[in-house]
This record gives sequence, structure tokens and C-alpha cells, in this order.
Amino acid sequence: MVEKQMTIKNDRFLKALRREPVDCTPIWIMRQAGRYLPEYREVRAKAGKFMNLCKTPELACQVTLQPIDRFPLDAAILFSDILTIPDAMGLGLEFLEGEGPHFSKPVRTEEDIVQLPTLDPEQELGYVMDAVRLIKKELHDRVPLIGFSGSPWTIGSYMVEGSGSKSFSNVKKMAFNTPELMHRLLQHLAHSVSDYLLAQMAAGVDVVMIFDTWGGMLSTPDYHAFSLVYMQQVVRKIRENTAFSHIPMVLFTKNGGMWLESIALTGCDAVGLDWTIDIGSARERIGDKVALQGNLDPAMLYASPQKIEAAVADILNRFGSHYGHVFNLGHGIEPGIDPEHVSVLVDAVHRLSRR
Repeated sequence: MVEKQMTIKNDRFLKALRREPVDCTPIWIMRQAGRYLPEYREVRAKAGKFMNLCKTPELACQVTLQPIDRFPLDAAILFSDILTIPDAMGLGLEFLEGEGPHFSKPVRTEEDIVQLPTLDPEQELGYVMDAVRLIKKELHDRVPLIGFSGSPWTIGSYMVEGSGSKSFSNVKKMAFNTPELMHRLLQHLAHSVSDYLLAQMAAGVDVVMIFDTWGGMLSTPDYHAFSLVYMQQVVRKIRENTAFSHIPMVLFTKNGGMWLESIALTGCDAVGLDWTIDIGSARERIGDKVALQGNLDPAMLYASPQKIEAAVADILNRFGSHYGHVFNLGHGIEPGIDPEHVSVLVDAVHRLSRR
């Protein structure tokens, strides 16, 4: 484990996840390889469909490295999507212009769930592992590489709804009217997510993150029953694999600030925070059990450089002079952000936190 981490030239992200001393606070940005970069838009146009970009390892590698080449970020994140698993299950995923993801075969019945295949990540999702191996080769160990998956609840929500939703009425109907079906689906997805992340680890990622984008739409008892318990299963299965149990895991539930203590008890190494949480009070609640990642409002990057720097200083001050902070946005970067403002953000985090 130590030998692998020692090969990474900039390992402050890994150190922060282990709550070890760092020279300054590390930063990476959710959706850092995305539409705000003109070089990304150029590659995206050549790829045609979004999933072509995800499924072509050379292109996924290229866009993963674009923000690392442009900014002194402390981690790269695999360019992919949280819906690769249901796509590989044959649910007919398409990304409709202006509407987002859409499944032609949503999962609504017991028969639909029974027919879901058990995936071999190196087969049905081999393009992701090929991308990981290529990215690791081209990164030359400059920074760690983050792999990721959606949470079972978030992936299942898309599968049942067939698309994004404001009310998620279909998935809540299943969860509340036929909870045994919902749990059967989530159990299947927990196994799929675990195997998928383990395959990414075997391919070479240094950290994994679980994005629970829709956990925050649940009540407290339902969050524990339908979301958290299955993320905990994923963490446990990975920890039981001695070959990869040392690889740090980050859990992020959007709008999950009321459940931080419970998330921290799953066995993860870090908890991601959205921008609605005060990071100082979050640290007081969790103490030094885990590292914290976050949590600038993504819209702050529309502001002036002076206001961005002031917002960075405020978050750093609220976290305090403790170890175990990874700076990030509270959610993904917006497409219309000026890349120069990202430069201001990264510089401010490093400069103002330097010890």
C-alpha cells in the first residue's frame, strides 16, 4: 500500500483522506472534466453522443486529463457516468438533448427485476476499466485517480423512473407500496456497485467515491432503509477484500447534511458535503472520525475573483486548523463557468491554506 502511494508525486489528496498533515489543503472539483472547458466541448462534438465519449477509452482519457493539464488540481477523476451499470444491464439508456438521461426500458415490475443480469465488470463494463488503465498510464502518477459509481438508491431511482424527475413518484411508489421489490432491486444494485468499484480498483484507481445524488429526497427513516444501508453494504464488501481494503472511499449524499453522523459510521474515509451545510459545524458533529470534502456553492464561481477568494477563506476558516479537509464544490461545476475563475479558486485554496 505505501509503495503504491509513494509513487504518486502529488499525494496531498491521499494524505488528507487519511487525516495526515499536508502542506496545503488539496482540491479537486466535481465534474472538473466537463462543459465549462472549451477543449472538452471540442472533444464532445467529435464524439457525437455522450455515451460514445464514455465508451471510447482514448477519448475518456483525453477529457479526464484536460483539467489536470490546465489547473494544478490535486486529483483526477475518471470521466464516465453514474448510469453505466443500468446501461450495461440493457435498459436502453439515451441522453436526450435538454432532457438528460432516458431509459426506454424502465424497471417497474417484479419480472423486470428478475430479468436484470448479473454483470461482469471486465466484460460488460470493460471500456471503463480500459479507460482507467489508460488514464493511469498517461497520468504518469502526477496525482491520484478517483473512480466512482452512483449509489444503489440513485441508480435504482433512475431505473424505476426511466429518467430524471422532480417528484420521483414511481420509485417512491415502489418503495412505499411494494418495499420488498424495492429492496430486491437495491440488493442487486449493491452487489453490482461493489463489483464495479472493485474492478476499477483492480484497474488502478487510487480512491473511489459513491455519488448518492437522490438520497436527500428521502425522509430520515427512509434514507436509512433505502439508501444508507446499501451504501454501507458496498463499503463493507470492499473492506472485506484484503487486496483493496486500503483504498480510500468517499460517500456523498446531496442534501444529506442531517445524516452526517450516520454516514461517517459506514466505514468510509471521507464524507462529501453539499453547500447547504456549515463545514465548521459538520466537523464539530463528526470530529476526527473521517475526513470532510467540500463545500463551496458551485454558483459562487460566477462571482468576481475577489468574492471567490473571500468564500474560499471563509470555508477554510470554518473548517479550522485541523487535518482531513479536501476542498471541493458542494456539487458539480456549472457549464457556464469561466475557466479563469477555476484558476482563481484553485490558487486561493492552495495559497490561503498553506501551512
